[in-house]
Amino acid sequence: MSDWILASGSPYRRELLGRLGRDFEVASPDIDESPRPGESADELVVRLAESKARAVAEGRPTGLAIGSDQVSERDGTILGKPGDAATAREQLRGASGRTVTFHTGLALVDAATGEAQVAVEHTRVRFRELDDAMIERYVAAENPVDCAGGFKSEGLGVVLFDAIEGEDPAALVGLPLIRLVRMLEAAGETLP
Repeated sequence: MSDWILASGSPYRRELLGRLGRDFEVASPDIDESPRPGESADELVVRLAESKARAVAEGRPTGLAIGSDQVSERDGTILGKPGDAATAREQLRGASGRTVTFHTGLALVDAATGEAQVAVEHTRVRFRELDDAMIERYVAAENPVDCAGGFKSEGLGVVLFDAIEGEDPAALVGLPLIRLVRMLEAAGETLP
């Protein structure tokens, strides 16, 4: 059994990984998360997830580093975390009545070998028609400034949706657990 290192300061990812019933270390990597020119949403999240995992695996003789990153994409435009309430409201106005795709990159890096497993999970969220009053109430209630797309699906954000389509419900929150379990097993871990 290897030590696990979650390469993220996100409380959402920490809570999700905790569901697997194992102790793990948390390390927040300091990497540049800027998109590169011409980089697709999938390329961006895979690169960032792997960079995060490699950054925390570096210098360790053993352990499995887990990195993840997420962006939303609407009409070919990549949207990250809003960072403030005004941008969250703007992102939600743009999502009103539309389908937004969330790209969640996942990487598992073996510190001993440097071997990496990487993947992307896609989740499509179909938003209801949202009026300004609903958006204002929602943003005031949850302050979702640190969440891609400007909402928290695990909280009140569910009131904003008509439907969610994807293979892994945890992917929308930020850490695809179904895929991660497969990766951990491929790395020799036994779960549960």
